[in-house]
Amino acid sequence: MYLYNVEHTCGTTAPHYQLLKQGESFAVHTCKSKSTRNPLLKWTVGEGALNEFAFSPDGKFLACVSQDGFLRVFNFDSVELHGTMKSYFGGLLCVCWSPDGKYIVTGGEDDLVTVWSFVDCRVIARGHGHKSWVSVVAFDPYTTSVEESDPMEFSGSDEDFQDLLHFGRDRANSTQSRLSKRNSAESRPVSVTYRFGSVGQDTQLCLWDLTEDILFPHQPLSRARTHTNVMNATSPPAGSTGNSVTTPGNSAPPPLPRSNSLPHSTVSSAGSKSSVADGAVASGVSKFATLSLHDRKDRHHEKDHKRNHSMGHISSKSSDKLNLVTKTKTDPAKTLGTPLCPRMEDVPLLEPLICKKIAHERLTVLIFLEDCIVTACQEGFICTWGRPGKVGLLSSQNQASSPGGTVV
Repeated sequence: MYLYNVEHTCGTTAPHYQLLKQGESFAVHTCKSKSTRNPLLKWTVGEGALNEFAFSPDGKFLACVSQDGFLRVFNFDSVELHGTMKSYFGGLLCVCWSPDGKYIVTGGEDDLVTVWSFVDCRVIARGHGHKSWVSVVAFDPYTTSVEESDPMEFSGSDEDFQDLLHFGRDRANSTQSRLSKRNSAESRPVSVTYRFGSVGQDTQLCLWDLTEDILFPHQPLSRARTHTNVMNATSPPAGSTGNSVTTPGNSAPPPLPRSNSLPHSTVSSAGSKSSVADGAVASGVSKFATLSLHDRKDRHHEKDHKRNHSMGHISSKSSDKLNLVTKTKTDPAKTLGTPLCPRMEDVPLLEPLICKKIAHERLTVLIFLEDCIVTACQEGFICTWGRPGKVGLLSSQNQASSPGGTVV
């Protein structure tokens, strides 16, 4: 990854680099020259390809996801590593910040979306809905809300939609300041909802709600509003009573909380039967729990492949040492079950609010706009999907066009 300054020109000779800063699995080199020239810096992050990076809303932090399966968050100005996260399996392909910069969502080759807390530097939830690699993740700033009462419903008549749009815009612009109210002892409890979406190579669009029962599990209310997705796998033996789950030293961890965004029954006594949906999710969780990291061995011989190949012709004298990072790096095989990569049963498992097949080829683009959602696929089609209450207006303006998309 290279840093350029638009006010500086590129040199006519091949650049030479010298080490500026080095840390765990990353190194930053500066261009060695008498005068300032482009590129200013060269970042070497992790092993393998650097698939995507994104700046925080305030521009102070940089999140990078790599083929080695790591999310790394840096303080961009001081070049300090703020925190890391390891994917459950395979490489990470996409990354996105929440509008207030408090959370990061990633997607990758484990078919999961992972929510990482910037403040706590830990995984707070995973989402299971895709059947193949996740290509793009994006937050919806127009439906992300922080309310001092119950969350607002985004449905109703067309007359109400304009008010909702203006309200949503103000809410998105003031999300960060309003979230700070939660830290005040005098303020009332707030209701928080983050909406984000994901598209994948399975041609499906998934929408997710990240709610207060996942963000603030210590609140007493959240315990009554959560549900387990692995009830069959971790249910107590017949004859046991109560809803509490004890976890002695060698016993199984407590069951997963589940997002209250979807309709579901509350946790009942041990004699009640879990639903078919919970059994299906538990089956999926057990399959993911058996995954391993053997692909690391298969990709070991490719760790030096094509990194910075676009700039490789610049310097014929550049040494391979410039592309190497510090040897004190984390062993991916030993991260499973640690805070860096918790097991599936150790974090809440989200279910998508909606999951719909919208294309015949792999989806590659997801953009949230004020009145619609834009997607694109490898088949060459760009589609717009109207928000509730907006479909009639869009169709009247485009009567001669093809039929509009499904309301999401």
